[in-house]
Amino acid sequence: MSTHQGAGGLVVLAAIDRAERHNPINPGTPVWEILEHLDIPRRTRRARQARARLAELTEEGLLDHFRRRSIPVWKLTPKGRKHLTAMQRRERVPVLSESPQHKNWRRSRDMAEQARIPSRFVLGDALVDAFFLLDMKPAPHSDVWFELAERLHAGARQLGSVTHCLYEWREPSDEHPDIDTLIEPGDQDMAPHEQAILRDRRRVRRNSTLWEIPSEPEA
Repeated sequence: MSTHQGAGGLVVLAAIDRAERHNPINPGTPVWEILEHLDIPRRTRRARQARARLAELTEEGLLDHFRRRSIPVWKLTPKGRKHLTAMQRRERVPVLSESPQHKNWRRSRDMAEQARIPSRFVLGDALVDAFFLLDMKPAPHSDVWFELAERLHAGARQLGSVTHCLYEWREPSDEHPDIDTLIEPGDQDMAPHEQAILRDRRRVRRNSTLWEIPSEPEA
């Protein structure tokens, strides 16, 4: 049974198993994350079916239900994991929908492709203005330079983020969590304080919400 036909017991176990692999730090998976891995919208009939499966699987001893910081979560029991592994070997487990972390990677790449040219123009325009201001007589007011500094910083940061998402962010595997370690080859050859500066700069490189793409001018 596919997730589009309803949340069967095996596919729910597989979804929780994948969610646990993608978030190994926090034990247990809340219901909204389970629904994301099943690609089921909340507050729908299929979501209610999935919640019913969770209760059934818990009663059967395949899932453990507890609370983490007052939030109900579920995780596979040894019995549940053994059952899921056996069904996977027999190829009885339905293929899951695209995982949330892969969907995030794909959407970020699509957005980066759309932003690639506009972001170059954003930074390029700021650089052209900088050269123009350097030749102005008399020199522009200091406020002009501070405003330009913000434009240059935002433009370079956006282009850096676009470049990372488009060319450096590798496609994630469903076998492992997709976590940006903020570490690159060669970092180990730098002094600790230099590594710390680089990691701090890289914290925003996957944050596409910081991008500002100018709209196309009206004809």
